Amino acid sequence: MKRFQRAILFLILTFTFSFQLSFNPVSAGAAEPKLAGARPVIQAINYASIQDAIDAVPAEGGIVMLPPGKFEIDKPLVITSGDTMLVGAGGATHIHNKNEEGLDAIQIHPPADAKLPDGKKDPKPRIWRVQLQNFRVTGNEKSGRGINAKWVQEIFIHGVTCSYHGSDGIFLDFCFEDPRISDCLLTYNKAIGLNLVGCHDIVVSANHFEENQDALRCDDGFNLCMSGNNLDDHLRHGVIIENTYGSIVSANMIEECQGSAIILDRECYGVTMAANVIAHNGKGIILKDAHGCAVSANTFTLLAEDALWIGPQSGRITVTGNNFSNSYIGGGKVKRRTDDLKAAGLTLDKTRGVTVSGNVFASVRPKAVEVIEPTTHVIFGNNLLIDVESDHKLLKDSIVEHILEAAAEPVKANSK
Repeated sequence: MKRFQRAILFLILTFTFSFQLSFNPVSAGAAEPKLAGARPVIQAINYASIQDAIDAVPAEGGIVMLPPGKFEIDKPLVITSGDTMLVGAGGATHIHNKNEEGLDAIQIHPPADAKLPDGKKDPKPRIWRVQLQNFRVTGNEKSGRGINAKWVQEIFIHGVTCSYHGSDGIFLDFCFEDPRISDCLLTYNKAIGLNLVGCHDIVVSANHFEENQDALRCDDGFNLCMSGNNLDDHLRHGVIIENTYGSIVSANMIEECQGSAIILDRECYGVTMAANVIAHNGKGIILKDAHGCAVSANTFTLLAEDALWIGPQSGRITVTGNNFSNSYIGGGKVKRRTDDLKAAGLTLDKTRGVTVSGNVFASVRPKAVEVIEPTTHVIFGNNLLIDVESDHKLLKDSIVEHILEAAAEPVKANSK
């Protein structure tokens, strides 16, 4: 009997040991399998500072994992190696810049001593494929930019909260090859939420911008694709685009900017602004110096003045399928109080070569269309005008046809 019990015990122990071997990882050591070409992940928690962890990234690149925690810095974190990723634990990883002398929180740029393959100094150094992901970086009124990147190709910033900086939230300076900014929160920065200079083939998607001075500015670039963003409560303007072509601003919500929702200036051309909701801003879309542009399927509601303004330096503009309206909700009622019924229309200010077709102008003031002479060579057709005054009949050397004008039923203001 004892021998039988010992045999059963031996079988149980053998099975248990085999089970553990099949589910437990092999301990580190000389016999541990190793993936060819792999480099270890750098865990910042094992270093005295985040900068020390970043400095441990080899020239070939690597990943630095930031743990949860609040990390105060008084000088910039500097990344100078390409193929590097700095990733945190979401909002639980908080980098706070307490510097009050205008220094940035994070700087990304090529090394000062960058060399060419022949060993000579590189006159145009670049680094490639730097990623920032899943952490929060904040500053103060006297600090510099949140993230300042220069000559970084294919930069990718995703899931980063960038707030309360004394200057721009994110500044990309000639990061001209395929920069991508997505799913970020850019709020309460003293200058511009996202400032783009000399960038090309840009994607800005699914971000939140709130209460910066301006939300986004794009200068001297091309191929901006800005879509699916929410812009709210800006102290000046929403989107400013200058000297940029071949771009699209679409499917964005732009609300309550004290200045203008979108401004195009300095020789912009080939830009489409489509399917945006532009609500309760000081002004709507302002075309100061723009040609060959389309303004299509936007909703302009409750703009204080100039829902769409096309100026004397702009022309060859297509305006189709837009809705210019107040807060009318049917049944002779408006949603807003009687002291909040401002709703502007279209101003053609000494411009030339504009098509205005298939739009609705309803209860906008002072006029659906204001014409400032000399404005010529306008096609104004197939538009519906309800409860408005309009200057469209004053257009000279133009085609004005198929206009339906209608009065509105009496409006009962909402008391709520």
